[in-house]
Amino acid sequence: MQIAAPQLAAQLQRGLRSLYTLHGDEPLLIQEAADAIRAAARQQGCGERTVHTVAGAHFDWGEVLASGGSMSLFSDRQLIEIRIPSGKPGKDGSQVLQQIAQAAENNDSTVTVVILPRLDMATQKGAWFAALDSFGVTVRVEAVDRKTLPHWIAQRLQAQGQCVLAGEEGQRTLQFFADRVEGNLLAAHQEIQKLALLHPAGELSLEQVESAVLNVARYDAFKLAEAVLGGQGVRVQRMLDGLQAEGEAPVLVHWALSEDIRTLHRVRTALDAGRPLPMALRENRVWGVKEKLMERALPLLSMATLTRWLDDAHTVDGIVKGLKAPGWPADPWQALQQMAMKVAGACALPAR
Repeated sequence: MQIAAPQLAAQLQRGLRSLYTLHGDEPLLIQEAADAIRAAARQQGCGERTVHTVAGAHFDWGEVLASGGSMSLFSDRQLIEIRIPSGKPGKDGSQVLQQIAQAAENNDSTVTVVILPRLDMATQKGAWFAALDSFGVTVRVEAVDRKTLPHWIAQRLQAQGQCVLAGEEGQRTLQFFADRVEGNLLAAHQEIQKLALLHPAGELSLEQVESAVLNVARYDAFKLAEAVLGGQGVRVQRMLDGLQAEGEAPVLVHWALSEDIRTLHRVRTALDAGRPLPMALRENRVWGVKEKLMERALPLLSMATLTRWLDDAHTVDGIVKGLKAPGWPADPWQALQQMAMKVAGACALPAR
């Protein structure tokens, strides 16, 4: 049974299950989900906890089976955590996880928690993951995207008795907060807790938040590419500055941007050949957030524009590798900025 992370609390209230699987790439939310299961397990008499971290090709899965089959020395029930940072248990691990899943169905003495990173669809269709999902509760932990981050911050503030001012000023406060912590939920959580220490329950002004919240945002090249497709010029500039300051490789940033340009060009070619947009996107393996962004952007983009962008991407590829090009900045980051802002400007929805 697969549920989203916000549904976990309600599921635990209905009754603790013997098997839980957590998968996702957001450390804070994974930690909070695991903590909720641990707390429920303690209330149900799980007084002993064993943790196994799967690392390396020679991990001894026999130890995991042995701990699951042994009785707790100090309580009637025990909690076993199996952490697989790579998301790949291997052949032996796959067999052991299937055994654990099947044994969990009638096991009242052991609660097992399997913690995984975000998994692609192919991995989720594997026999071991299907067994975990079939015999237990699978918790899907989704990252908080930039669009919903202000709402997430507001909910966290509300949980500790604080809120921003109503109206436009409150929205500016939340947007400021989100800009400072984007891509770093652990830091966002810490900054929210700091506000609880600095100020009493009640409303927080923009000035109070500005003076307390540090700039702890973290960006990645693929989120930058999403901002470019979304036509978010100001955010694109801020992310480029952040990536440069963090020491990101310009080659990786260029690859993320140029890959989207190539995909847009292929989909535009398919559309001009008479293919329906949903089919053209699916054939080019475009899903999720990128699918929605490209659906919105493609009607704004002609084949001539996309062909020019391909030429630009080829030019900037040389610049980030040390070559010079007439009419382009010699600095790789300035060249990336010029290319990214050109695409973001074209993808922005026209003002009404």
